[in-house]
Amino acid sequence: MTKRTTITKNVFLLISLCFLPTLAQAESTTPATTTVSSQATFDVVTLAQNTQIRGRVAYRDIRFPATVVIKDQHGTQREIKTDIQGRFYADVSSMVAPLRLSATEAGERNCIASNQLRSICLSALATTLRSGSENRININPLTDRIASDVASSAGYLGPQQLIDADTLPPLSISAWDTAYHEFHLGFDDALKQAGLSGQFDPLTYAETLTPAFSRVLQLITHARNYDNNTGQAGHAVLTDIAFRPIVGLNATGSYEALDFDSATQQRKALEQARTRIFIVSDSTAATYERARFPRMGWGQLFDQQFRPESHVVIVNGARSGRSSRDFYYEGWFRQMEPFMRPGDYLFIGMGHNDQNCDSQKAVRGAADVANLCTYPNDASGHPQYPAGKPDMSFQISLERYIRYARSHRLIPVLLTPTARVKTAEGKNGTPAVHSHLTKQNKSGGYAFVGDYTQTIRDTASKNNIPLLDVETATLALANQGDGQQWQQYWLAVDPARYPYYLDQTGSIDKPDTTHFQQKGAQAVAAIVAGQIRSTPVLRNLADKLQRVEKK
Repeated sequence: MTKRTTITKNVFLLISLCFLPTLAQAESTTPATTTVSSQATFDVVTLAQNTQIRGRVAYRDIRFPATVVIKDQHGTQREIKTDIQGRFYADVSSMVAPLRLSATEAGERNCIASNQLRSICLSALATTLRSGSENRININPLTDRIASDVASSAGYLGPQQLIDADTLPPLSISAWDTAYHEFHLGFDDALKQAGLSGQFDPLTYAETLTPAFSRVLQLITHARNYDNNTGQAGHAVLTDIAFRPIVGLNATGSYEALDFDSATQQRKALEQARTRIFIVSDSTAATYERARFPRMGWGQLFDQQFRPESHVVIVNGARSGRSSRDFYYEGWFRQMEPFMRPGDYLFIGMGHNDQNCDSQKAVRGAADVANLCTYPNDASGHPQYPAGKPDMSFQISLERYIRYARSHRLIPVLLTPTARVKTAEGKNGTPAVHSHLTKQNKSGGYAFVGDYTQTIRDTASKNNIPLLDVETATLALANQGDGQQWQQYWLAVDPARYPYYLDQTGSIDKPDTTHFQQKGAQAVAAIVAGQIRSTPVLRNLADKLQRVEKK
């Protein structure tokens, strides 16, 4: 917990940033409180003359100057710009706290929508301001997650919804304390390794600590999650430089601590690698929290397929729930861009979530179509999409990545999706059949239907790029032997051994026929490696794989 000193006048400040933020004041103070519904909350305070805020917006990829909007309890707002280093200053005299500050990077300003390119938006909560004095308030990914926890506890989808609200409800001091407690558990060790004290506050640190704190910021990535029912940006998500989750599985709750030394070595290896493979994909390839073990994506273990002396680094940017369209718009692809170099590989493995095109699906159908859905080619191989919305074509969406790769002298590779263990009747189990296609339903929910795997083949052929047919190979994996061995590969585990799955899909009684356990992730990674070996144009990459003894 942060050290506090009682003061007379208090203010609750929420700072949110679209792209990157800055940090806050050097010393925390204990806020005066009121009790609402038996819960202590921060006071609403009119700030005296000469109350100022000075701070820094900080994150490694943000484009400056950022726009900072300060919005008070009643919706009155002031807008300022940071300098080219992210520093800002504002007079907030006479504003009514709690205050909300949103910072948006230079360029388009979108912190909510998922069907257009999203800015990186961050937030922070400052529980107190010294009325009539200058206050240091910084904004960064860590303050954004703290604010995100508090916003979620107050019933908001995420911090941006709290920022955008016309007025604020009383906000819980208990929720604030809990959010800070979780933050310290997740980051104190890393902060100490970076040369910062265990009581370091990302909100209120002094300007002199910026260099040390920057060493931590260089090792993490930040984004806002996707809310399935609305399609809006949700709670804040943090991962390390290798895209290992730190926090974000849930809207509030525990962190898996950042390992500063390991992440530093991973960044060094990434920068010095002779070859990098960037994975654009979904949950079937993603890296997962330790809490969800043995669930793993194949990308999480793909590095094991390469010889250490080959100096190949896998950058597994795969993200659960994402389609080819919103993976780009929500900024997940952008997180990998700074590390790409000519000659690197871009593996594009999408299709599972692009199929979410049923507008009549209960609850989330409209959001699915607006944000995730891309339509497959027709039977003649022609792209299909609503008038004026070419990005809703699966082929055109995939070609966005291909164009990027070629313009940056990367080598694009398309992969067909991993198989679902579903029968022709749509039931779990074998014989598993090709299921990456859509057919019109009774409610007429699909604007266009077709075959996603065939569209990937079409796209690879039309663009003359390598294709790895993972679906065919994983169907064979599912159907081998007596038809029951698939449970060793897909997620069907004993909840007595893995208690996380007592109430989650993925148990023996309630199997997950899309995602993999460790053995399955290893098997799929080996399948991808095998496909590389059998693709002549990828010979240079195949030469870097582990040697396979011929039988």
